[in-house]
Amino acid sequence: MSNALHLTVDPEGLATLTFDLPGKKANIFNRQVIAELEELIPSLATDDRIRCLILRSGKPGMFIAGADVEEIRDVTDPTEAEAGSRAGHRLFSAWERLPFPTIAAVDGTCLGGGTELALASTWIVISDSPKAKMGLPEVRLGILPGWGGCTRLPKRVGVASALDMILTGRNIVGRKAFKMGLADALMPSVGLDRHLVAFAQAKAGNRHKPSRPSGLRSLLLEKNPLGRKIVFDQARKQTLSKTGGHYPAALRAIEVVRTGVEKGSEAGFDAEARAIGELAVSPTAKNLIHLFGLMEAAKKDPEIEGGEIVTIREAAALGAGVMGGGIAQLLADKLDVPVRMKDIAEPALASGMAHAAGLFHQQVKRRRLKRPEGDRRLALIRPTLDFDGFGRADVVIEAVVENLEIKQKVFAETAKHVREDTILASNTSSLSIDAIGALTPHPERVIGMHFFNPVHKMPLVEIVVGSNTGPTAIRTIFDLTRRLGKTPVIVREGPGFLVNRLLMFYSSEAMWLLDEGFKMEDLDQAMTRWGMPVGPITLTDEVGIDVAVKVAHILADAFTERLPLPAWMDGLTADKRLGRKSGSGFYVYAKGKRKGPDPKAYELLGLQPRVDDPELGALARRMVLPMVNEAARCLDEGIVATPGELDLAMIMGTGFPPFRGGLCRWADAQGLGQLAQEMERWAERLGDRFLPSQALREKAEAGGFYAAAAQEKEREPQPAGA
Repeated sequence: MSNALHLTVDPEGLATLTFDLPGKKANIFNRQVIAELEELIPSLATDDRIRCLILRSGKPGMFIAGADVEEIRDVTDPTEAEAGSRAGHRLFSAWERLPFPTIAAVDGTCLGGGTELALASTWIVISDSPKAKMGLPEVRLGILPGWGGCTRLPKRVGVASALDMILTGRNIVGRKAFKMGLADALMPSVGLDRHLVAFAQAKAGNRHKPSRPSGLRSLLLEKNPLGRKIVFDQARKQTLSKTGGHYPAALRAIEVVRTGVEKGSEAGFDAEARAIGELAVSPTAKNLIHLFGLMEAAKKDPEIEGGEIVTIREAAALGAGVMGGGIAQLLADKLDVPVRMKDIAEPALASGMAHAAGLFHQQVKRRRLKRPEGDRRLALIRPTLDFDGFGRADVVIEAVVENLEIKQKVFAETAKHVREDTILASNTSSLSIDAIGALTPHPERVIGMHFFNPVHKMPLVEIVVGSNTGPTAIRTIFDLTRRLGKTPVIVREGPGFLVNRLLMFYSSEAMWLLDEGFKMEDLDQAMTRWGMPVGPITLTDEVGIDVAVKVAHILADAFTERLPLPAWMDGLTADKRLGRKSGSGFYVYAKGKRKGPDPKAYELLGLQPRVDDPELGALARRMVLPMVNEAARCLDEGIVATPGELDLAMIMGTGFPPFRGGLCRWADAQGLGQLAQEMERWAERLGDRFLPSQALREKAEAGGFYAAAAQEKEREPQPAGA
């Protein structure tokens, strides 16, 4: 037994059930906790002392995080998955039928099964703590709320609000939870115990809640069959538009919610269980759960000997363009520390401050910040034309022009104005960290911190480690990245690092397909149907054709034999076509919006689109295969340590389809040996650039990327006594 649940009853009949899972940072429902609840609830039902029960958490900032994801990951039998859902229904229904009122006191994170248990309680109260939030994130794992969430939530908040929560997996903070009717009371986190006791005393002995009056929207849309049909049809249409049908759990959730609303709770529970049985064992769920595991692993400290994590009390940003302004805003927003932002020109500083102000304004507009708080955080950013205040900075992040000589000079000059232990991070996307720090004293503090653009949206940061980079710099920047709300992946320096290197092999193959007469819109459609957020031609326009061509030449020089480029690559930049930012590129743009392919682009490049109705799936595979081949080389060279980290970087940095689990996991599912044979067939037709690498062949012989990594780990020397 886990002994996670502790009951106390005071003389007035007020009971408190405290959930505090031993040895864990979060409360989760694992098999042991479920067994404990199954034993406890019948005894609660017969306890004559209890007039009201408060369910609380013993962990600060945490209510219940939901079910144990590892147990869901290991389920392979649909019957077992369905049985697990039905067991949860029986348990939570028994909780719902207790002969006294129950109060779920949410004063921290409440997700998944935690929210479902709260929904089965008589009352839900939530604190105004920023950590107090409720959500049903199951669709992000490829499943749906399977312990009553799809059935109980619509009754509490209405169909439209319930679908929004379930289909997005969005977390709801306290004030909004109360406003939408998810919570029955909003209480101050300061003095919460006193408010809870008063609330419980007022509800003691009364299990019946007054029904909420229906609003006009509810009467028009949710209380009649025609209105409900509109709501569900719109939800399905919007879900298909957003997911392309690649995420079946969301579509299934709509059906399950509809069943519960129209046929009653028992039918709803039955529909949930049957859906869980099918979804939990699906490839999509297994891949999304795999991704969840990768993201959780990225939250742990890297296994690096020596060094210590430096506390960031002040920071600085070098370069005040859009990137520099975005980095400064992120530092001020997430760390709440003073940030110096330096540039050599006042217009650049004004631009950087305007960009930062715009980002804070967006947060205020979306009600994520109150205006005074947004103004206060913006005031933490202090623009400067000199190095005044840099002596107090614990970290400096550079985001100047992508030119090695300029970066070397900037780092050498900055070193004169900061402490010897100040960490100097470069936002370079391709240049050598060792080279950037070549003129800088104490190069062990020089490291790469490659943000992806736009900074406020893209979740990945590549932490680029040079041969001289020390453990303190690595551990500090890894910790800083997490505190900034980003996903860190450590990579070793090399041309293009990891993400841009792999992406270039994908993009260059798209250019060769253009060369063969395929249409740009067909190439883009092939990849968006495959699951990418945008296609390779649109991506080139978004990044900027000038930037894309520059990076292409840098990597082509580094990987001469296997990354040839079409002779016409520079054609569009010669005509000053830079993509979206210039208003013209491969596509035509009007007021910043892409309108369609530009026939003049073909003319400038000397190309003739002549292939009609291509097989889009075959086009997608041809563009993805070069990335698979190069991924094997990156792992072999130690650019990235594990296939899991490579997969995480590709999903977070390029939008590689999460439902496919990542580049390496997709390749393993396809059969790496079969992909190698496919590459050989392409090589016979297209040349040596498609020949499978020796690294790929070895991993195929081992059974795939992940099997090879597991075998390599087994061969590692074990510490004495292990």
